[in-house]
Amino acid sequence: MTQRARGSPSASLGKGWLRPSGLLVATLVAAVAACAPGGNTGEGMRRLSIATGGTGGVFYPYGGGIARVLSEDLPNVEVTAEVTAASVDNLKFVKQGTSDLGFTMADMAADAVAGRDAFADFGPVPARALAVLYPSYTHLVTLAGSGIDDVADLRGKVVSTGSPGAGTTVLAERILMVSGLNPATDIRTHNLGVAQSVDALKDGKVDAFFWNGGLPTGAILDLVNTQGVRARILPLDATIPALNAKFGDGLYFRASIPKATYGLEHDVPVVAVANLLVVSETMPEALAYDITRILFARQETLAGIHPQARELAVERALAGATIPFHPGAIRYYRERGVWKE
Repeated sequence: MTQRARGSPSASLGKGWLRPSGLLVATLVAAVAACAPGGNTGEGMRRLSIATGGTGGVFYPYGGGIARVLSEDLPNVEVTAEVTAASVDNLKFVKQGTSDLGFTMADMAADAVAGRDAFADFGPVPARALAVLYPSYTHLVTLAGSGIDDVADLRGKVVSTGSPGAGTTVLAERILMVSGLNPATDIRTHNLGVAQSVDALKDGKVDAFFWNGGLPTGAILDLVNTQGVRARILPLDATIPALNAKFGDGLYFRASIPKATYGLEHDVPVVAVANLLVVSETMPEALAYDITRILFARQETLAGIHPQARELAVERALAGATIPFHPGAIRYYRERGVWKE
């Protein structure tokens, strides 16, 4: 299976870009046509793309698992998992047609469909849900001895709030705001993915970082298992009432990171949000149905690839969705007797 990094939708070409020759243009067009998501190769093989997240998180390995089972079970279809900045960019890729499926936090999906906040300039995204996969847990990570015990202690500190184009960044800024901090002036911000944030914390380049992801997150496992490093994950549940009052009732909920996940001294109550697998509303109903069906039929295989897939279940696949479901997914859930009219 081939995986390749996906650039941000807002990226632009530099001044040094040279206009290619006519022959090169034709070659590039042919290559793009052959490899484009949802396109067909010359041998009749259809290619689909899943926009996931960074290599240090859960979206990427989970998405790689979904790509594997779909490639195995969909006739004449090859599916690839793409490295991306995650939720915000993934939803933009789905609208642009450069990705066929995308992982996203439920709060970012709601904003995308409404065309607000991070999508105000980009416009509404015609995304539809296939399934609620699992909850993401918001980690606020620091080191023992940092003097940081809660969000308010981040004032004046160097903090990574997540990659540009990631839902982590949006949620981190929301948590800071409801805690009385201005993300633009009260902290010194770095925008790093989880793996880069872990390295920066080890090297003393940041005092803390936010990460919203499943359990366990590989990069944080690496951090807590590093000799000589004593990491702490701070409670965030006190911010939930203010988050829901400002951004939508029931959008965020309390969940605990079990102490055994990262070898912590105790369970840590944090902010959680559902994660969705989404597609464009233009995806053919039959294809959306088949993808949804295979997702649940191969759940055991997915759970063997990443433990977070143990939570995938038809009975829980509708709870926490913030956008409409695709008609193909609805047909599957009706057949399974879980769809409520």
